[in-house]
Amino acid sequence: MARDRLWNGLALRGCLLVGALCFALHIYLDFGRRARPPLQGGVGSGPTGRSARGVRQGTSRRTGDAKRGEDEPITHWGPALQPHKKTVRWHIDLQPWAGPLHSLEDEAMRFLTYIKTPQVRCAPPAGGALADDLQGLAGPWQVCLDERYGLSQRIGNKQCRVYSLGLGMDARALELSLARVGCEVHRFDPSGSQAHLHDSAMWHHSLSVGWRDPNPAVPQLRRRGTTKKLATILSEFGHRKIDVLKADMESAEWKILENLILEDVLEHIGQLLVEIHLHWAGFEVGGDDAAVVRYWYSLLKELERSHFRLFYSHAYSGRPRLFLHRNLFNTTSAYTLGWVNSKWRPR
Repeated sequence: MARDRLWNGLALRGCLLVGALCFALHIYLDFGRRARPPLQGGVGSGPTGRSARGVRQGTSRRTGDAKRGEDEPITHWGPALQPHKKTVRWHIDLQPWAGPLHSLEDEAMRFLTYIKTPQVRCAPPAGGALADDLQGLAGPWQVCLDERYGLSQRIGNKQCRVYSLGLGMDARALELSLARVGCEVHRFDPSGSQAHLHDSAMWHHSLSVGWRDPNPAVPQLRRRGTTKKLATILSEFGHRKIDVLKADMESAEWKILENLILEDVLEHIGQLLVEIHLHWAGFEVGGDDAAVVRYWYSLLKELERSHFRLFYSHAYSGRPRLFLHRNLFNTTSAYTLGWVNSKWRPR
């Protein structure tokens, strides 16, 4: 009995001693943490003034100082810093509805009025061979040779570059005329037999321009064709500017335009010539008919916000009178539109 009481007393004392040691250790660690000076560039004191969860990394870059000619180490905070990177856009800004009823008729009337009303007038060139070769060009495709917008000067300096996007044997009169006056012309058509071919007039590339790049998980041999975004092609070709971009993409033009807007490719284009198709919504364009036309109109307003002004509109009178599968306002189903970048200042 006495022995049991002795053991119980020892056990109680042992527990109290362990508890006291743990409490003392906790106080010691907490006091040390408070007394320690904060690390330079710690949480909340990084270059961005935000909590820096990334790992501090040391890199080096060439300073560009010819006198020093050495690598200068710089310190930055992992993922917290993205200098000079534009904000990624995932969708365009939709315009307000044309009317309170959100009707197809209201949207179609606003859209058709917009595409039939040029915003700027292109003065003809002063004369000479350029005027003879291009100003008299017949057909639905036209370029703006007004000296305010720089194309005529670029042609005269042999610095003009043209991209033509098409499917099949579309009209090539404009491309041939621009090549004849000295432009570097690149024609993209996936039906070509060779990847890259240069004839006496222009480059032919067996590529299709789309709104997404190929899926890297799909082997090349299993792909039906090579389709790349225009930004990817520009990077691979080493081209920074396109003086004229012509596109006849058989209803893929809406998604391609959207991609050019979202990826800020428009600022690298001087003139944009597009054949639009109105008989159906287009590839991967969803929503009811009124929402589709609102989306089309919003795309064109995005072009305007990027300083593009409509200078040319051509209606194909011989095409079916269809607007989203119906005869609406007796309009044709296809138009060629031409925009000029009013801020175009190529270097």
